[in-house]
Amino acid sequence: YRLGYTAMSAKFAIVGSGPAGMYAADALLKSLPDCHVDVFEKYPAPYGLIRYGVAPDHYKTRNTSRQFARTFDEAAVGYYGNVEIGKDISLDELKEHYDAGVLAMGAYNDRKLGIEGEDLDGVYGACAFVGWYNGHPDYRHHQFDLTSKRVAIIGMGNVAIDCARILCQDPENLAKTDIAQHALEALRQSKVEEVFLIGRRGPVQASFTPAEVRELLHLPKVDAVVRASDLELDEHSKEVLSKASRNTKLNMEILQQIHDQGDRGNPRKLHLCFLISPTKIEGSERVEGLELVHNEIVKEGGVLKAKATDEVMHLNVDMVFRSIGYLGAAIPGLPFDDRRGTLPNDQGQLLDGVDGKLLNQEYTAGWIKRGPSGVIGTNKQDAIETVSRLKQNWQTSQTPQPKLVQHDLLDLLKEKKIQFVSFEDWKKLDKFEIEQGQQNGKSRQKICKFQEMLDLIQST
Repeated sequence: YRLGYTAMSAKFAIVGSGPAGMYAADALLKSLPDCHVDVFEKYPAPYGLIRYGVAPDHYKTRNTSRQFARTFDEAAVGYYGNVEIGKDISLDELKEHYDAGVLAMGAYNDRKLGIEGEDLDGVYGACAFVGWYNGHPDYRHHQFDLTSKRVAIIGMGNVAIDCARILCQDPENLAKTDIAQHALEALRQSKVEEVFLIGRRGPVQASFTPAEVRELLHLPKVDAVVRASDLELDEHSKEVLSKASRNTKLNMEILQQIHDQGDRGNPRKLHLCFLISPTKIEGSERVEGLELVHNEIVKEGGVLKAKATDEVMHLNVDMVFRSIGYLGAAIPGLPFDDRRGTLPNDQGQLLDGVDGKLLNQEYTAGWIKRGPSGVIGTNKQDAIETVSRLKQNWQTSQTPQPKLVQHDLLDLLKEKKIQFVSFEDWKKLDKFEIEQGQQNGKSRQKICKFQEMLDLIQST
């Protein structure tokens, strides 16, 4: 395993090998060419959101992992998979070995709706569903009752659309992707006929991107449906649209195309419903329906908001997914903003509290820094901002001088009996998954169990 440090080279740790972490590694190599970077990942397989969050039929986005693999092939970059910082190695232990660290572990907890009935059987988080169909080890054994015929998804972002698309489309369209085999088999038995995407705001305020919503125009055997009344904008939204970004205008054009395409008699329906919010999930033991309230767009303090009216409606559904955003998890030993679900920071440099003082060695990037917003590429500029602050501090001596060579990190892992995964180990696992996929007509056959991954690496 590579430990090619020189006595005066800066050594940085990155916690998390998803897009934010890998963009940060790349930015560090370019900003401080003599540095060494080690990337720590909780799971054996790298790439985080690329592997476990991006929809399996989004090939182009998944291919971003090739760029990250080239970063790992740099001699100055190491990979420690299957090592959880804060559990296997404490933050204090990490700081003993590195001059500074960038925390980029993402956000993997679903925000709650906070309404009555949310604990009924048949209510799920989108995070768990996405992890399930992508073969995430933590969600491998989750169960989703796909005998349900009518499903509501609360939320109107890209994740919500991904979930709707996976539920609606013919599973055979997914059979050649790297979708987890257990999910493919379950979707083949699915009884879902109608999916309702529920957005509390209007179409102008929707957070999905044109690329995501455009796919709904071309799903085989699926009719996407938008009501004409939802496209009749209030005066506030008309004003916003006139000055809006190209993406917002494209969204409106695509929604109009979906409406014009209409009901073509396909067996499955995907309804995009705007300006309604759930107020109660109905049922005694499991989901039987949704109580919703109609909203209107109002302007308060110069900001457009969705305000509930007195108009209430009921929707018969058997299953509900909440997809209103992800929250990061607190890290032992570090301050945490419970309201936003992020690490408090100033341009990526951690604070010792929400309004506290700057910390010298701790930085952050990605969703745990700013919240779950943007697309994969958004993390690149986000990481560059963090690394720029780190570099500035380094060059003005606000961080400690580079540490002398320390070769005992491996000894520490050995002492703790942690079977870490190197990047060479990952290549073996990667090759095996691809070969297994080819044998089964898929792009990749993911191994979804922790121990099975580690056993395979050991056996090879």
